[in-house]
Amino acid sequence: MDDSLIDGDDLSLSRKSRLPGSGFFYPDSLDEEYADRRAREAIEGAEVVVVADGDADGLGCVALLRERYDAALDVAPFEASLAARTDPSLGDDEEDEDDGREESPVGLVTASPHSLDAALERVAEYADPGVDVYVCDLCPDDEDVIEVVEAVVDRAETVRWFDHHQWDDDVAAAVRGAGVDLVVGESDEECTADVALRELDDDFPDHLVDLAAVTRDHDLWIKEDPRSDDLSDYSHWASAEEYVTVVGQYGPGLPEPVVDYLDHRRVEKERLIEAAVDRADLKSVGPWTVGVTYGRCSQNEVAEALRERGADAAVIVKPAGSASIRGSEGFERAHEVAALVNGGGHPRAAGCKPDIYDDMLDYAHHWTTEGAVTKQVILAAFERVASEAGEAE
Repeated sequence: MDDSLIDGDDLSLSRKSRLPGSGFFYPDSLDEEYADRRAREAIEGAEVVVVADGDADGLGCVALLRERYDAALDVAPFEASLAARTDPSLGDDEEDEDDGREESPVGLVTASPHSLDAALERVAEYADPGVDVYVCDLCPDDEDVIEVVEAVVDRAETVRWFDHHQWDDDVAAAVRGAGVDLVVGESDEECTADVALRELDDDFPDHLVDLAAVTRDHDLWIKEDPRSDDLSDYSHWASAEEYVTVVGQYGPGLPEPVVDYLDHRRVEKERLIEAAVDRADLKSVGPWTVGVTYGRCSQNEVAEALRERGADAAVIVKPAGSASIRGSEGFERAHEVAALVNGGGHPRAAGCKPDIYDDMLDYAHHWTTEGAVTKQVILAAFERVASEAGEAE
């Protein structure tokens, strides 16, 4: 395939907003091979291994753990890379920017709920016997994860798990029964960084205490601290190692190279948000008004714009096939809707990917119809939740 067909830099904004990023078009086998290599490099020889969600909350926990174990990386190379990304005369080394850099003795393996099993399998296979293992900001979908959890426990000295999602009682009991120290915070009151800060019980510097607070403002969608948008964007655009190193050094008060980089990236971000908002529709479902749209965009800002239009909930369908569901004070059942379409999350913030894509023709239809089938499936889930809510009342 000609690289220019999937290179976002060569696409108009209208087309770019309708198509997934270039990574979507790489086979899973290549992604798995790359993920396995990077995980092995991080795990082998590490004194501590952290499996964490790759968002601001999960990575905030890693910053706390590296401070706890005095294992932070040097921030200078990352700041030089940031400057290069906004100044072409300095060269652009954004691709593979972590290759060749030093490894922290607190190794990081990023994962999502769907890749949690694979991440834990790599820890069980590659970790030195007797390491300390932490799992942060991840919630298993079911008890199928228990076998690999037991393998990690057999390999490690200790296994601690910090989270704030809504756990199934049986899954939580099984994880604890395997020998894991599991602590789950209140999902509507604290983020996982709050849980880690409390449970690690260390004398953390003020900037990291502040980091947990601002991460909570972002992750729980409180939106009272303007710095939370900076953390959200930076965690999305930077590599995991860069984000952990920079916020570990500075907390939420990001340095000038990061601010310049965010300003640079936000020009296009705002245009993609506008495109998604412009193509949104408002649907009446039971007692709720649901804003539904499609596009590659920042879902939180799009959801906020749809709320301003009168939506109680927002559904942002992505070109890659997944969707974000955002609620409000008038709708706190996002996780219930997501659970019906192969997903989960929080009452006001959830995600899903309906199991409706059998081949590339299905994806082609998805792109050319702006997610029509996915929208129908998710709206049907809203209808079901509305019906069950009405019956309960």
